[in-house]
Amino acid sequence: MSHHPRAGEPAEPADLIDVPKVISRYYTEHPDPAQPGQGVAFGTSGHRGSSLRTAFTEDHIAATSQAIVEYRREQGTTGPLFLGRDTHALSEPAMITALEVFAANEVTVLIDSRDGYTPTPALSHAILTHNRSAKAKADGVVVTPSHNPPDDGGFKYNPPDGGPAGTDATGWIQDRANALIAAGLKDVRRVTAAAARASESVQGYDYLATYVDDLPSVIDVDAIRDAGVRIGADPLGGASVAYWGAIAERHRLDLTVVNPLVDPRFGFMTLDWDGKIRMDCSSPYAMASLIARRDRFQIATGNDADADRHGIVTPDGGLMNPNHYLAVAIAYLYSSRDGWPSGAGVGKTLVSSSMIDRVAADLGRRLDEVPVGFKWFVPGLLDGSIGFGGEESAGASFLRRDGGPWSTDKDGIILDLLASEILAVTGRTPSEHYRELTARFGEPAYARIDAPATRDEKAILARLSPSQVTASTLAGEPITAVLTTAPANGAAIGGLKVVTESGWFAARPSGTEDVYKIYAESFRGPDHLARVQEEARAVVSAALSG
Repeated sequence: MSHHPRAGEPAEPADLIDVPKVISRYYTEHPDPAQPGQGVAFGTSGHRGSSLRTAFTEDHIAATSQAIVEYRREQGTTGPLFLGRDTHALSEPAMITALEVFAANEVTVLIDSRDGYTPTPALSHAILTHNRSAKAKADGVVVTPSHNPPDDGGFKYNPPDGGPAGTDATGWIQDRANALIAAGLKDVRRVTAAAARASESVQGYDYLATYVDDLPSVIDVDAIRDAGVRIGADPLGGASVAYWGAIAERHRLDLTVVNPLVDPRFGFMTLDWDGKIRMDCSSPYAMASLIARRDRFQIATGNDADADRHGIVTPDGGLMNPNHYLAVAIAYLYSSRDGWPSGAGVGKTLVSSSMIDRVAADLGRRLDEVPVGFKWFVPGLLDGSIGFGGEESAGASFLRRDGGPWSTDKDGIILDLLASEILAVTGRTPSEHYRELTARFGEPAYARIDAPATRDEKAILARLSPSQVTASTLAGEPITAVLTTAPANGAAIGGLKVVTESGWFAARPSGTEDVYKIYAESFRGPDHLARVQEEARAVVSAALSG
């Protein structure tokens, strides 16, 4: 994968978005759902797009909000709807549009009482907190495109289980929203913004205090404070910006908010691998400025714009690969959380490192391997049948210290704080712990690359069956498994995974580009990984042509 010549360098004025233009297009552009890229399309994390491409407009959000009203009514969800937003330029206007629709439909909406930003995990935590004791169940909406570039907007629905909505819900909402747009929004109920804010159905909720005050139930903050761990936290201009200062004050931690600025252009960022501004806290290019200051802190951390992802930086290891940190977190948590159910398994996606498999086996814990998408971890985190669920893209959550559910959506804040807890309790950084794991289990080489594919080829790849793979070996080793469904739940993975004793690859079609993604790993080093990747292309090409 080629990198932009300025990747990792500070953004310049020419890299920044024109905020008035982005916002004006939100109001003036009108999508045609029949045109590719202009309809409402829920991916693994809601509907996302740019107003500059007529993919995220007032029409999209009005229709989607009305569809959510109708969906929750059909599901018998009669409690309040928690509504929050991140710091992207389109998040404020989209939240106002949603508020106008929800208020017109007499839905009780809980917005931030401080008029601040709301991280995704704080909204999930709020839903679960309400639903523990209330008969009328709550759900929620987060207005965020996560780590996407500054001109993007995003709109994500979380049902009463607190996690990302499943395909049954998102498919219904998406189809209804597109039908409403096609009909000219005539069935969308809406009031003015002033009327919405004055409505008795719109109320305040202190997301920040409720979340921050409850952190000791999931993280050993006393150990962090007593050890005096010196922490640097970079919100990357996102929704966690006020939370980190509150965490430092409330729990008396030696914690510095490295960058307290909020700018919808995200002009303080360093450019990502492709020269774009992207708040990806797992990218060494987007995190370059924090990595450069790692010697000032014992643990430095980053979050994306809605704080559902984590980035861990240590003085001895720099920015940790997300797969490496997941393995360390799992090894530590299952060895230290005495209050967790003894039968709680380990949740991972099919494209996460097999180091996790080896750690889980060593712990004597069941491994639950699921398709890509955090929604697959929601039932297990809710009922305690898994203690930890994590994705290779730096998203994870885990149970409270007593074994109860904390959040059923990704929580980058607690994963960041866990790194400090690990250092405080063990005296070693997470990167030191990972080196110990590699000494015991071997050192894997892991990478993701893209390969070209037409729209038809991507559709075939998403529907492959194991019988269509004719190869018997991969990179010199016998193939031990060919998977098109997940071992944990039998759900389709939307692609293919091929496994050998010391390596594997998974191929999945991209939802936005004419490529498919090849995830691959080898415990025999980079050269063997290259062979796995090369032969993966051949295996997929043969299956597609067959």
